[in-house]
Amino acid sequence: MSEPRAGEPGAIRSRLPHLRLPLLACGVLALVGVPVAAVLRGATGAAGVAAGIALVIASYLISGLSVAWADAINPRMIMSVGLVTYATKIVVLGVAMAAVAATGWPGLPDMGVAIIAAVVVWTGTHLGWALRTPLPTFERRDE
Repeated sequence: MSEPRAGEPGAIRSRLPHLRLPLLACGVLALVGVPVAAVLRGATGAAGVAAGIALVIASYLISGLSVAWADAINPRMIMSVGLVTYATKIVVLGVAMAAVAATGWPGLPDMGVAIIAAVVVWTGTHLGWALRTPLPTFERRDE
C-alpha cells in the first residue's frame, strides 16, 4: 500500500516516521542526563538539563509537524511554511532565552550544555535514520 497523497486521510501521519528514532534517543538522553545532573549539580542542574532537552524536542517537533502538515495539504507550501516556522521559532526562542538569562537562573549553564547535547543526539539519530531509509523511486513514463 502506498502512502496517502496530499489531502487524503492519514497524510500527515505518513510523513512523520523520521521523528520516532530521534525522540527515542532524546528520551534516553533525558533518562541518563537528568539523574547525572542531579548528582553532579543538584536539583537546579537537573532542571536545567530537563528544560534544555525539552526545548530541543519541542523545537524539532514543531518544525517536523509543520512541514508534514504543509506537505499533507499541498507540497508547494513546504518551503514557505518551513521558513515561517523557523523564523517564528528563532524569535520566540531568542526572546524566551533572553528572559531566562536576565533572571540569573543558576541552571542556565546546564540548560545550555543539554541543548547542545540534545541537538547533537537528535541530528545524529535523524541522520542515521535518513541514511538507512530507502529512498523512494519513480519511473518516468515514456511520452
